[in-house]
Amino acid sequence: MRQEDAALIAERSGIYTSALLGFAKHSPEDVANYLRDPGINLATDAWVVLGPDGDFAGSATAVPITGGTHLGLDILSEDPAVLDWLLDRSERRAGELGRDGVILKLGVIRQDEKLPKVAAAHGFTVGTSTHRMRITFDGPVPPPAVPEGVVVRRGAPDETSRRAAHGVLMEAFADQPGTLPRPFEDWVVSRESRSTFDWSQVTVVEVDGRAVGMTECNHNFVSTDNCGYVGRLGVVPSARGRGLAKFLLRNAFAVDAAAGRTGTILHVDAGNPTPAVALYTGAGMHPDLTSDIWTRTLR
Repeated sequence: MRQEDAALIAERSGIYTSALLGFAKHSPEDVANYLRDPGINLATDAWVVLGPDGDFAGSATAVPITGGTHLGLDILSEDPAVLDWLLDRSERRAGELGRDGVILKLGVIRQDEKLPKVAAAHGFTVGTSTHRMRITFDGPVPPPAVPEGVVVRRGAPDETSRRAAHGVLMEAFADQPGTLPRPFEDWVVSRESRSTFDWSQVTVVEVDGRAVGMTECNHNFVSTDNCGYVGRLGVVPSARGRGLAKFLLRNAFAVDAAAGRTGTILHVDAGNPTPAVALYTGAGMHPDLTSDIWTRTLR
């Protein structure tokens, strides 16, 4: 795969997912940002398959995450034979990592009937599911009241503020090892590689001078949905139960509405050990896309 394949992959992904969902799962910017991320090596982690006529027949990425303990897979094709080859190649990529017990994670739209059959034949089983949650604004969204004793810092313009935000993520997701952020330096570089992100989109909340919650937003879905996107929302365990997550979520709504967006989108793991799904539905969000996460451990 090459960076210049991003537009073609986004186009074909849009056609395929629109037939299943009624809308494209990924925006062109989302695909381009993903292939531009320094965490992916296109020479070893990504493939494009062409048919006899040179036309696009499929694509896949198999990207090491969480230090190589997991491999995140994304596979696209309408041809079961191509799906089978791409999944086999992804599994061989896991073997090339030289690590025992690599967990392969493959997201599959629930309406997709082809990829699950291929995944099951390879020994994959459903481990959890993720929901794409969405809220559509029906008018202005007022900013939420800041909880008592909380200081809100908008933007992360320097290393100190970025380390504070990253520290919140590390502590907030420590009980979800498959979702831990990258080490600080890699995390910063990956964010700065994205055309839809800048550091003004980070919000951190502090209690007693300590960063305890944060949101990291971006513009991944502006071109396709005119919606803001909450990439990460986390509150450290010791500060939960104070309404900070609800404040951060509603603050994101208000920021998006003030910018002229028609809604806000985010993704959540249905098996999240925190009451995240209840938080989002209670704030008026609803799932418009569900993907099952098929997993297999290679030894």
